[in-house]
Amino acid sequence: MLKEFQHIVRIVNTDLEGTKKIVYALASVKGIGIKLANVIVDKANINPKTRAGFLSETEVGRIVEIMKDLKKQGVPSWLFNRPKDRQTGSHLHLIGSDLVLQTKTDIDQMKNIRSWRGFRHAYGLKVRGQKTRTTGRTGKAIGVRVKKARMQQ
Repeated sequence: MLKEFQHIVRIVNTDLEGTKKIVYALASVKGIGIKLANVIVDKANINPKTRAGFLSETEVGRIVEIMKDLKKQGVPSWLFNRPKDRQTGSHLHLIGSDLVLQTKTDIDQMKNIRSWRGFRHAYGLKVRGQKTRTTGRTGKAIGVRVKKARMQQ
């Protein structure tokens, strides 16, 4: 009994490639890495070597259910991407557009409270202490200007 192959599988508003193994396909969802994808596949009782295109609707449903509430499924909190959330104080894991929106909100908050990181974000500079003397230059390169030599008379 062969399952029908799907070239594109839709999970949490993300198109996953059906030819990839399920762990690597799940890792292409924003906010989910390889380790967390392995945990999700293990909790859903799915063989990690299965291609994403061969998943049935019930298996996809189990994966989505686990991804929606990782805390209830017993996933360790050190795997979450938002430990000790500022507003709620609890451990959260955001995926997809929620993660993008929350990151944007955090950066705007840093700009509003005028923190050092906020200044760096606002001016488009490197934020995490990297050197800026030679790298990270943007804009049009000016180069070196050489004065024209005057003709001797």
